[in-house]
Amino acid sequence: MGKKKHIKASFYEYTGSALERKRPFCPKCGPGVFMAEHSDRYTCGSCGYTKWKEK
Repeated sequence: MGKKKHIKASFYEYTGSALERKRPFCPKCGPGVFMAEHSDRYTCGSCGYTKWKEK
C-alpha cells in the first residue's frame, strides 16, 4: 500500500478572477504544506500540529 497522491489543483478554487485556497497552510511547516480538514479541526500530517475550528 503506497502513499496517497493528492492533486494540488483540488486544494484551490477560483472565485471570480481570484484564486483562493480551500485549506490553510501549516504555520509550523510553512507554505506548501496543506493541513487536512476534519469535522472539528485542521491537522498537519507532517508535524502533527492541530488547529481547532471555531463553532
